[in-house]
Amino acid sequence: MIDIAFFLIFAAALFVIGMYGLLTSKKGLVTLMCIELMLNAANINFITFASFSGGTAGQVFVIMTIAVAAAEVAVGIALMLNAYKTKGTTEVDKLTSMRW
Repeated sequence: MIDIAFFLIFAAALFVIGMYGLLTSKKGLVTLMCIELMLNAANINFITFASFSGGTAGQVFVIMTIAVAAAEVAVGIALMLNAYKTKGTTEVDKLTSMRW
């Protein structure tokens, strides 16, 4: 059986990679992917603690998080497509106004 520390270190590494990408990236789609990495790191923690404690609450939280992440990606990609259509770029620094 794999130790709980392995899963926690793996989730922490995923979260740090996602945070680094979020802070350094200027592209909108890369930003969305980094947010997804961070959400998946949280999901790994939920599943790890649910598995090692024997409860099912963590698995329910993961299903809810996946549903929210799917909605977030759909809205985010729609916003990025609209921004590219109107402004010609998806760089977050250049998309500073809400008016098109």
